[in-house]
Amino acid sequence: MKIVIISGSHRPESESARVASFLADKLRRHWDDAVHLRDLGTDPLPLWDEGVWARTAEWEEHLAPLVRELEAADAIVVVTPEWGGMATPAIKNFLLLCPSAAVGHKPALLVTVSHSRGGAYPVAELRMSGYKNNHLCFIPEHIIVRDAADALQEGNPRGDSDAYLRGRVEYALALLREYGRALKGVRQSGVIDGRRFPYGM
Repeated sequence: MKIVIISGSHRPESESARVASFLADKLRRHWDDAVHLRDLGTDPLPLWDEGVWARTAEWEEHLAPLVRELEAADAIVVVTPEWGGMATPAIKNFLLLCPSAAVGHKPALLVTVSHSRGGAYPVAELRMSGYKNNHLCFIPEHIIVRDAADALQEGNPRGDSDAYLRGRVEYALALLREYGRALKGVRQSGVIDGRRFPYGM
């Protein structure tokens, strides 16, 4: 299975990137999946502008490789830190730039990262609007990594809460993979009409 993971922190060395790497490693080792990891802290996307619609050469250069990865993906993982109770601008920008033809009706797992005990607000925010025009399907399960500096580190779990989180991660990734198989049938059904209904209401 092919899975794309997007790490949405703007920081070049972030906890979100570390968590994204943990998830990528889990998918590769546990299920032998092909994983493409894009860290927006070290490899950012330009801010959306109308050149996206015109498919200018500059935008093609920035977006074409990522779009190819997304088109080939069976499922997507979106990782964002909670900044001021919100998802990052980089993640919102990524979701604006995602063409429905590449990600529409594909399952996505939301993963939020908090240095303290937060992390719930970006889940609510992205569930409310993150799918609107790109038709990405956020699955009902999500992961909130709290006290991130002590969570999902290499080696053995650091206590009961970390052990629980690791189990929850494995469960969520297994579920995402099954949604990846199931939604392939939806995309192949012929029911999707992107010509008449390209945008969400």
